[in-house]
Amino acid sequence: MKLSVPGRVTATAVAATVSLLAGGSIAGAAPAGTSAVAAAPDIPVANVKAHLTQLQSIATANGGNRAHGRAGYRASLDYVKAKLDAAGFTTTVQQFTSSSRTGYNLIADWPGGETNQVIMSGSHLDSVTAGAGINDNGSGSAAVLETALAVSRAGFHPTKHLRFAWWGAEELGMVGSKYYVNNLSTANRSKIKGYLNFDMIGSPNPGYFVYDDDPGIEKTFKEYYAGLGVPTEIETEGDGRSDHAPFKNAGVPVGGLFSGADYIKTAAQAAKWGGTSGRAFDRCYHSSCDTTANIDDTALDRNSDAVAYAVWGLSQ
Repeated sequence: MKLSVPGRVTATAVAATVSLLAGGSIAGAAPAGTSAVAAAPDIPVANVKAHLTQLQSIATANGGNRAHGRAGYRASLDYVKAKLDAAGFTTTVQQFTSSSRTGYNLIADWPGGETNQVIMSGSHLDSVTAGAGINDNGSGSAAVLETALAVSRAGFHPTKHLRFAWWGAEELGMVGSKYYVNNLSTANRSKIKGYLNFDMIGSPNPGYFVYDDDPGIEKTFKEYYAGLGVPTEIETEGDGRSDHAPFKNAGVPVGGLFSGADYIKTAAQAAKWGGTSGRAFDRCYHSSCDTTANIDDTALDRNSDAVAYAVWGLSQ
């Protein structure tokens, strides 16, 4: 997540209905008269953690980080791309320049689905230069990757078209995602019916925060957590500070999950979620200690399953 002065950045949320309208608004279930909705699979947290171990190894072998313009970032992208290519995705590497260094976005499309109705999920793949960035944002990157691989394993055939993305240079101001959105034609931008963002979803002292930007997407995530009996709160710490912001500013419905960064967990939050009050959700935020030891397995597991729940539910 991009470092910012704490505060809530407000913008006009894009209205959406829960039922599927002719224009293709966000929905959590198929309309009446269609085939039964396929259930989302369980995402094995061991698989997600295996990706994090690989990202840690990449950072360790490349100066301790996976930052924009550094060898560790490109090696991270190559790792993700190879997994997706082997699973049958159509991948595209988009190149841009920031701070006199070359950056890359990775876009992966799952064949099939209505290409005029795209459900897109993304996360930033870069770390800060200070460390490996395993929670920020290996966690989101690995969960999105494993969800994409689960789509392939299931041979999933959703009504809508699925697209996944890993963004470069988020830590410099959402540079990669801004580049992607700004280079979409108006027509292609309008085809994206929902963008789901996952930035820091395995914080070691976790909270369970849901973006409240689009009602239909928000409802989907809240339904998932209600099914677990886990209370959620509206996400405010990262509002405007991650890769959903360029999409939201362009009029695309957005949503996502977050487990907390350098804000302090309150006593009330610790009472309902566990963990330690008076301590940051992630004490290693933007630090060298953001390693594979800086992950809460339960939060990572729940949030990874929530990614799949939303991808399956919103695309049918």
